[in-house]
Amino acid sequence: MRRFISGFTLLEILVVLVIIGLIASLVGPRLFTQLEGSQVRVAETQIKMLRSAVETFRLDMGRLPTADEGLGVLYTRPTDMRSAERWRGPYLDEPVPLDPWDSPYRYSVPGRDGHAFALYSLGADRAPGGEGNNADIGILPPAD
Repeated sequence: MRRFISGFTLLEILVVLVIIGLIASLVGPRLFTQLEGSQVRVAETQIKMLRSAVETFRLDMGRLPTADEGLGVLYTRPTDMRSAERWRGPYLDEPVPLDPWDSPYRYSVPGRDGHAFALYSLGADRAPGGEGNNADIGILPPAD
């Protein structure tokens, strides 16, 4: 009595791998395009959250964070006793996040076009300017 062991042949496995490869080559580029677009949306959302925290800080303190304090003062009490007395933070639930490209958000005073401050990410290329995913995102600093 002979027993037959059922299984896949090498040819069947290769055909399945070729089909999976074709599907991945069609779907992959679209998926990566969506990923890049989502990083921009995440950066825009985080900037709105940080902007709100800066505005709340300004209401409590009567001033904006200085360039030396930066965004860290939104989470950590200032060391200056006079400022520490008025500080009602933390203004963020967690320390200031990095942007989706693992770079710190930039903050400076003043901003462009009448904004009191600049709060932005340099985008995917981590360099000023750019287009698409490389474009700067947020409230930009004055042009040089």
